[in-house]
Amino acid sequence: MAYSAFLEDPRPRARWCGPRCPRSSLKWRPFEGVLRTDSRHQAMIVLNALFSYLVEAGYLAGNPLALVRRRKRRGRRAGWHGNERHLDQEAWSFALEVLEELPEVTEREAAEKERLRFLLAALYLLGPRVSELASHTMGSLYRRHGKWWWRVVGKGEKEAKVPANGDLIDALQRYRRFLGLTPLPPPGDTTPLVLSIKGTSGISSNMIYRVIKSFFALVAEQAKKRLPESADLFARVSTHWLRHTSVTHQADAGIDLRYLNRNARHARLETTGIYLHAEDDRWHKAMGKHHFQPSKSKRSSKFRTQTTG
Repeated sequence: MAYSAFLEDPRPRARWCGPRCPRSSLKWRPFEGVLRTDSRHQAMIVLNALFSYLVEAGYLAGNPLALVRRRKRRGRRAGWHGNERHLDQEAWSFALEVLEELPEVTEREAAEKERLRFLLAALYLLGPRVSELASHTMGSLYRRHGKWWWRVVGKGEKEAKVPANGDLIDALQRYRRFLGLTPLPPPGDTTPLVLSIKGTSGISSNMIYRVIKSFFALVAEQAKKRLPESADLFARVSTHWLRHTSVTHQADAGIDLRYLNRNARHARLETTGIYLHAEDDRWHKAMGKHHFQPSKSKRSSKFRTQTTG
């Protein structure tokens, strides 16, 4: 893509690159030099969001960036994005296949598998920091105007809300049923979001980290046989990788950039205004495009349960 190549090397340099100075200056240029990888990636996310809006508004028949991304994926090993710490759709699908193949013969195996499934769903669908999963209760999920939300207190004790879409609520109900709880949490439920195997207490950030690292070590072993070019990638995956993966896949699904910013809750992207209920509806609807189980997976319908309440 010509624009992507341009960002990697803006030419002619004299026209596009120059020292930092006021925009009113004749010396002002849009770039100081070649953009870093993360800056180029952010620029493409902005363009993808713009094209997605034009498609949704009916101005375009399709998003040309979607075709570019697919062509790039065919030419690289699954999951690999240079220095970027996230998994692509193919790598994520492979990890979920390994999850479903885990044994559940003994009670402990079944309990570990159900907890892991919910952990992966929460990390992928809510995009939280691991400390937030460890410190919140199931009562932090609440229903308002027919929509489920997650009330989260994040960095700097800042409170925010994130849409809990249908896939997340399905995963929550499955986990709670396994634990012998009501399908949906009542208001003020003090049950930790993620419980110990014995079900007597919550687990720490460190424990969540170790559970995820252990799982992806297993994924890496399986990849040596079935997806060898990506085995080393899976071995490096951590909980924070899944946060990056969540936001990246939301962008791939065409979710509006302003909603990506609010879901990620980065300090420099925080929105401080008061939003109308109508916009909340649009935000929640947008998150419906972000699914735990890839739509092309043969197992995608097997684990969907009827949302109640």
